[in-house]
Amino acid sequence: MSSDFEAYEQDFGTITAEVTNKIGRIPKLSGDEKTQLVLNVDKQLEEVRELLEQMDLEAREIPIQSRAMYNSRLKSYKQEIEKLEKDFTGPESTPGNPAISSRKTTYQTGIPEVHP
Repeated sequence: MSSDFEAYEQDFGTITAEVTNKIGRIPKLSGDEKTQLVLNVDKQLEEVRELLEQMDLEAREIPIQSRAMYNSRLKSYKQEIEKLEKDFTGPESTPGNPAISSRKTTYQTGIPEVHP
């Protein structure tokens, strides 16, 4: 059971390292190159969310005496993905803020979203 969890952890580490690198490159790009990188980061963040779901399911199957350790690691990974998502959407983003979509669009494309 834990070997599946550890395999997911390895995938998580690889993808989050790639995402971190790409998020750092986004502000330096423009045009189609920037748009493609943003779409790629968004896709990878979705993959990471799916990995977290799989890790959560695996942790539930681990014997109770070892489960706390895995749950602690899972909690840490969830915090890491929340930070990455915040970095991706921009520094002013806060959960529940309706302006996040607009900021994300501006951050991604450099063109603000216009609302009537």
